[in-house]
Order: sequence, then C-alpha cells, then structure tokens
Amino acid sequence: MDSMIAAAARALAAGDALGALKLIALRDDPPALALRGIAMAQLGDYARSRELLKRAARGFGAHEELARARCIVAEAEVALAMRDLRRSPRALAAAAVALEARADRANALHARLIAVRRLLLLGRVDDAEAALAELNAPNLPPPLLAVAELAAAEVALRSLHTAIARAALERAREAAERARVPALLAEVAEGRAALDRPAARRIDTGREQALRIEEVETLRASGALIVDACRRTVSAGTASLPLARRPVLFALAQLLAHAWPNSVDRGALIEGAFRIRRPDETHRARLRVELGRLRKLIAPLARVEATERGFKLVAKREPVVVLVPPIDGEQASLLALLADGAAWSTSALALALGTSQRTVQRALVEGEAAGRVRSIGRARARRWLAPPLAGFTTMLLLPASLPDG
Repeated sequence: MDSMIAAAARALAAGDALGALKLIALRDDPPALALRGIAMAQLGDYARSRELLKRAARGFGAHEELARARCIVAEAEVALAMRDLRRSPRALAAAAVALEARADRANALHARLIAVRRLLLLGRVDDAEAALAELNAPNLPPPLLAVAELAAAEVALRSLHTAIARAALERAREAAERARVPALLAEVAEGRAALDRPAARRIDTGREQALRIEEVETLRASGALIVDACRRTVSAGTASLPLARRPVLFALAQLLAHAWPNSVDRGALIEGAFRIRRPDETHRARLRVELGRLRKLIAPLARVEATERGFKLVAKREPVVVLVPPIDGEQASLLALLADGAAWSTSALALALGTSQRTVQRALVEGEAAGRVRSIGRARARRWLAPPLAGFTTMLLLPASLPDG
C-alpha cells in the first residue's frame, strides 16, 4: 500500500471524507477508486459511490479476492443507505466469510452488522436481535461497537425495553467518543433525544397526559387495561390482542374505553365504528354481531355489558386507559401504526385506519418526502416502514486494509 492510499484510508476511518478526496481524487487505480467510493458515500452521493465501487471491484484481479470482498461490503452498505433492499443478502454473507478467512476481522464484522441493519430496515426485529447476539460486541473496534449498540438500542426500543435501550445508547456514546467520529456522535445524540420525546398521550376518565416511552413501558407493566391506538392493540400486563387488521372491533373497543366507566349509547357506537349518521335496524343488528365478536376476543381481559341505552366496558383490572399518538391527525395515526417496525402494505394500512387506499397513499407520499416514512420494494410488493431510531451513518471500513487494521 502506497503512502497516499494509507493516508486517505486513515482520513476515511476518522470520518474526514474531504481530506481523503484531496489525496486520491485524481487517481483511477482500483484501491483509489474504492476509497473514492467510500468518500462519496460518506458525503451522501450514493449513486456516484456505487459506480466507483463497482469499477474498483472490476479492477481488482482474480488473485485479489480480499479487496473485491471489501468492495462488495462497501457496496452493500451504500445500497443500505439508499434503502435499496432488493438484492439478495447471499453476496454479503459470502463476502463476510471471505474476509474472515483472510483475517480481516473488522470488515467481516462490519459485513455482519450491515446484515443486522438490513433486517431492522425490513422490520424483522427478532431476526436482527438473534444476529446481534452472535456478535462478540465487547471486542469490536470502537466505530463498529457504536453501530452495534445503536442497533441494539433500536431492537430494545421496538420491544419497549427502554432501560436496555438507554444502556445501549450510553455504550454507543462511549464507543463513538473513542472512535472520534462526529457523525456517529450525532446519531447517538439523536437516539437519546428520541427517548425523551413524547411517545403517546394517555387518556382516562376524561384526562389527558403526554407520556415518554419509559412512561408507556411503566403503564404497560402496571397491568391496566390499555386500548392502544398507537399499535391498535388491547392489552393488560403481558397479554396483548392485536386488532390492527380489525378496524371495526378496535373502534368499538376505543369508544367503550373512552367512556369507561360509563356506557356508550348504541347510536354513538354505530356512528363511531361504522361511520353512519342515520342508523336503521340493519346497523343495530350489525352492532350486536360486532360486539359479540369483540366480547369473545377480549374475554380474557374484560367484559362488554349491555346497559339500558347502550354498552359499557368492565375490565378485570382497572383502570382502563386509552393511548393515542402524541399528535393528532392522519399522519400521526399512520406513523403510530408503522412504529412497530413491521412492513405494511398500503391496503393493510387503509384497513387498519378505516380509510381509503388513496388517502393512505397521499399521506405516505407526504411522509416519505418529509423523511417520516420509508418504502421498500416496488409496485404490488411495495411495503412501508417507519425510519429506524438511528440513521446509521455510512461507516464503510475498507480502511481496515491498513496495516494496523
């Protein structure tokens, strides 16, 4: 490795993309192309970065498998940053094996972290958690350790384990400080700030209170009956009933919970759940059918009892609490549904929200333009997710080819 390549690699490892480009911007040999590709990725020009990395991979000969594997890892992270998840993960897995076999442990671990982050972006939180557990995190280099802890924090937050998330973010901060990479420190700061923002509003007996994510976790642990309009569930303690794809039943549960401990008039239930202002006997019959279904579903948690004018909710454990998104409006409900990390189709979101697909599509387009939602796939296979807790600043570690890497 010549001195200019080594100096550029050190600059990239420290996050100084412009400093690296000053050293190698005019060179077209494969090592320089690879480092230029990494620099462009760190500057956010992902399309140019992929082009340079592909040229570098083609430029390395058959006997330079290690260098080509590093290019594959780098290109995979650029694809991740572009949210292009269509490629098979097999090439990345093969590159990780090749790097491990040739004693490039840092880049092999980096490749596996990219695979973890890809799982998180796809909403496969359990798989991401299992893959993270296989990494020996305490022995990772500081930049990789920071990214691993950011991923662990997101997994914990998705599972409503805020103490674990805070601890992971603290470890990420310490690692980022040791790495001395400002972009990583900014990601950690954003993750910690997210924990302190309002995550939901609590409504019970007519009172409303903003809750942070830790307070939501405490409320769930209390055993109270929670009708959660953020995730469209009815829960008490560890028992949870998902109703996201049964909007009428959830609307009935929410109306009954809002009125608790009082009853709700039959007309109000029909108007709120079916969106009909002038009900007739057919709607009253449908109401009885839907309430029968709701009774059966929530029987382990609560009862729905008839009163003289309507129905009321009787919980096995009190109080009854309604959780709603921290802000009102269509976008708030949409973001709340996406917050579980799962990938949703437009039709499923429309069903859960009780609105038209066209309305949901408009809201998703607006949310994507504002950076509040993201999509994967195309056409009928297109799915929508919320942004991850951390943006995962592109930290391509081809500089591990340095002698001390």
